[in-house]
Amino acid sequence: MNEKIIALQNEITEKLSQVTDLVELENIRVSALGKKGSVTALLKGMKDLSVEEKKSFGAQVNSLKELVTELIDSKAKYLKEQEIQKEIDSMPLIDITTPATPDLGSYHPITLVQRQCETIFKSMGFNVEDYAEVVTDYECFESLNIPKHHPARDMQDTYYLENGQLLKSQTSAAQNAILKKYGKNLMENGVPIKAIFPGRCFRNEATDACHENTFFQMEGVMVDKDISISNLIFFMKTMLSEVFRKDIKVRLRPGFFPFVEPGFELDISCLICGGEGCPSCKHSGWLELCPCGMIHPNVLSEGGIDPEEYTGFAFGLGLTRLAMMKYGVKDIRDLNSGRLKALSQFTDDE
Repeated sequence: MNEKIIALQNEITEKLSQVTDLVELENIRVSALGKKGSVTALLKGMKDLSVEEKKSFGAQVNSLKELVTELIDSKAKYLKEQEIQKEIDSMPLIDITTPATPDLGSYHPITLVQRQCETIFKSMGFNVEDYAEVVTDYECFESLNIPKHHPARDMQDTYYLENGQLLKSQTSAAQNAILKKYGKNLMENGVPIKAIFPGRCFRNEATDACHENTFFQMEGVMVDKDISISNLIFFMKTMLSEVFRKDIKVRLRPGFFPFVEPGFELDISCLICGGEGCPSCKHSGWLELCPCGMIHPNVLSEGGIDPEEYTGFAFGLGLTRLAMMKYGVKDIRDLNSGRLKALSQFTDDE
């Protein structure tokens, strides 16, 4: 091998053996393999060599270049491992057998209200179901008697994905699936459909003290023969009295929802201001809590249920607003704020 190449190889190898950090290693790499590096400079002297000498010398330089590259890569790997080990060694020792410190966190108030409602409805024979947050247009609208271009869609502007799916704007998006899941048992064995399905909903709307673009609802349906509005009122009043541990003043007023007929808005007297009027209730003294009504025959038919033989009610309980009333939260936006100081004051009182 050419003496110059041997000498340069020994010089670079010696420098690499003394490197202690990645910055210094990078400097050596540039000084050896860079455009103006020592290995690259060897090639500049080839112009005075014969053709055969150029082939031999060039091959030796390339071999040196490959060797230096391998040495640098190996050194870099070693130094990185050393840095990681140094960081590990500097960490304080942790005894994984030490018992966890209690009371470091608390359940979110909406979680507490949801669990309480689930317990109440299960005691009345309802099944608790789960459903996706990303749904199809059919699930969220068309199966609920809201065809494309129906003006009712303007009330629920939501977020669409590139594939045509959307973030559900209402827990009613699960109704069709629930009717189909339990419909056969209803029609063949006479077992009523009784189910609730809590979930997170999304709407593209301006926020204020009582409106949020992300919120939680709990949908509920009951389908059987001879179901009426009186059944709906009974279950809702029972639920509210259990949640608040007292009788709650409620009112039903007409409301339009394409998937129920007749449709109602169930309001409760605002517990923040005692019905006097405040920003939480838009100074009306009442807070809209639960759109509800008798399931529209078209929705029953779409779910495979004969509307001539069966009737049912549906409601969309606002869990977020229910949590506001139960815990005295004046601004709905506080519940999604992530402010632990505000949220950690709530504990499970069950």
